[in-house]
Amino acid sequence: MKKLDKLILQAFAGPFFLTFAVVQFIFLMQFMMKYMDDLVGKDLGLGVIAQLLFYFSVLIVPISLPLAVLLSSLMTFGTLGEHHELTAIKTAGISLTRILRPVLLVSMLLAGGAFWFNNTIVPLANLEAYSLLWDVRQQKLALDIREGVFYNGIPGYTIKVNQKLGENGDILKGVMIYDHTQSSGSMRVILADSGRMFTRFGGQYLGLELFRGRMYVEQPSTDNRNGANFVRQNFGRNLITFSLSSFGLDRTKTELFAANKMMLNLDQLAHFTDSLHQRVRIERVQLITQLNPYYTYLRFDTTGQAAALRVQNWKVSPAELRPVSLNITQQAANRARNVRSFLGTSAERLTNLSKETANYRIESFKKFTQSAAILLMFLIGAPLGAIIKKGGLGVPILVSIVFFIIYYVLSIMGEKYGREMVMPVGPGMWLATSLLLPVGLFFLYQARHDSGLLDIKWAQLLPNWLRWPLRGYKKVS
Repeated sequence: MKKLDKLILQAFAGPFFLTFAVVQFIFLMQFMMKYMDDLVGKDLGLGVIAQLLFYFSVLIVPISLPLAVLLSSLMTFGTLGEHHELTAIKTAGISLTRILRPVLLVSMLLAGGAFWFNNTIVPLANLEAYSLLWDVRQQKLALDIREGVFYNGIPGYTIKVNQKLGENGDILKGVMIYDHTQSSGSMRVILADSGRMFTRFGGQYLGLELFRGRMYVEQPSTDNRNGANFVRQNFGRNLITFSLSSFGLDRTKTELFAANKMMLNLDQLAHFTDSLHQRVRIERVQLITQLNPYYTYLRFDTTGQAAALRVQNWKVSPAELRPVSLNITQQAANRARNVRSFLGTSAERLTNLSKETANYRIESFKKFTQSAAILLMFLIGAPLGAIIKKGGLGVPILVSIVFFIIYYVLSIMGEKYGREMVMPVGPGMWLATSLLLPVGLFFLYQARHDSGLLDIKWAQLLPNWLRWPLRGYKKVS
């Protein structure tokens, strides 16, 4: 490797790792804020939170890499241009494309690695992340007994506390407990002046020690179905233990989520897509066969000739023939309504199948477009950094955010158009790349010819370009 390549790669490595870490952190915080309502108040523990952070950080790698390449390319070549190092290298007879070659090779390696990562690692991370997130969502909130509010989070019990004292709120005043755990239909009501709350056996059980209270027990009478026996007991101290097993995190088998499109690699996605295509074709062929019974001919004379003969030969009045015509009209209207209902249901089913097929195809295209985005961002960032000649974190961050937002919006639009079948899935998924690729090639052309893309000369030449058609119009007139 030549010294020039080492110089450029060393200048690129630092900004790349720094920007990649920053972008990963920003996107990870965005993910966690999105699901914050599902995580707060459930006492998940550091282990579960660490797993979610790890899985989500893996998922956002394909999103972070293009932005990191764009920003680091801008910073690298902007700094080289700002310190006149690009000018010195060009003076030695080295072209800009030769200067960009080492970072281009690194970007190609990153694109290939991102494709492998997106096809192999991301589906597994999706499976683990979203299965764990599902279990977290199903978990109940942590024990939270509030003052003056009936709490029924513990199965079979309803607890109300008038006042909570102490640093941790473990001293209780005015305790009321409804016990519905007896399967015989009896109910217990426990009232206490005060109490103390604590955990037992490593947090698996909740202990409630009550002082100066009464217990009311109501039991159905065996002699009278409408009657009941009522028992009252006083106590000075009573210890009640509640199981907290319902607050634990129960893990669901990950195999139940394995068929989701986000958990599949390219081969599996292709298999599911082919199956859905075959199903759509079968549904369309069966639709024609299923419509045939609705188009059988009615065995009635609708020409009026037989009716005229009957009136003439058998002296039948026209009024007696009217019910036949009404019957024909009614049956035809009923069949038309049945056909419309059947076609509406069939069209909706076919539309849903087509959309589901489009969703699987979108997941397949994502693995390619997210990898190609790395090369696209390099093609935009490196020449643009050589043109603007500004390093640091100011201008490069601003320019990177602008282009990444444009790319992200175009990607979302193309994906939505493909999912809603406004346009084919392939062109929709490649929409952002196809629109921004000419921009990157234009920047590369300008950088090779040392054109100041953002110089004020462009603003000075623009009015002349706008007036040129008008001058031609005046000459013709």
